[in-house]
Amino acid sequence: MAPSLNLSATLNISRLLYNPGLCLPHITFKSFDQLALPFQIPSHPNVKIKGVVLDKDNCFAKDHDDKVWPAYESTWQKLKALYPREHILIVSNSAGTDDDKNHAQAKILEENTRVSVLRHSIKKPGCLDEIKQYFAHQNIKPNEIVVVGDRLFTDMVMANMMGSWGCWISEGVELSGKVFPKMERDLYSKLVLNRKDNPWTPPIPSNPDGAPSDM
Repeated sequence: MAPSLNLSATLNISRLLYNPGLCLPHITFKSFDQLALPFQIPSHPNVKIKGVVLDKDNCFAKDHDDKVWPAYESTWQKLKALYPREHILIVSNSAGTDDDKNHAQAKILEENTRVSVLRHSIKKPGCLDEIKQYFAHQNIKPNEIVVVGDRLFTDMVMANMMGSWGCWISEGVELSGKVFPKMERDLYSKLVLNRKDNPWTPPIPSNPDGAPSDM
């Protein structure tokens, strides 16, 4: 089955016209194997990350593959040693969606990674309620979650809409030449890298009482 249109991303991208910071990450790494674990937010050192949301394609796996990229195996094992299995959730816009017939791909991915894959009908960034509900069962609040992914318009927008932290994988397994990833890299340069004096920044997650997470 051909992938369906990601209507969720199309509708939510209009938010960036009013607040471009919604697509920006709090931390950035070139590739999954460069992750600094356990997760820390340098600008908010008192934040304790308890839950991890992982994108799949070009994040910890090659596009259209359902296993951890071999060069990332050491980092993958370290991640699973630091965080309980139920505190890690794979959220893909392929595996686990309605495009995934009988969720066969999700089941293979779970077998290969030993990590749960979210089943969701609405693609990222629109599936945030399902993610928050999953972690609520683990007594993990949105401001204790980090979303790791290679896409600004889906993964990072979702992280910020959730009130969570965003970790952008800027290149991934291979630097994508597709239109949207290139557009995202160009936008990041314009919003952050080329604005040394006044760069855009992502929103800071808050505690339930409205205070910043490290206060």
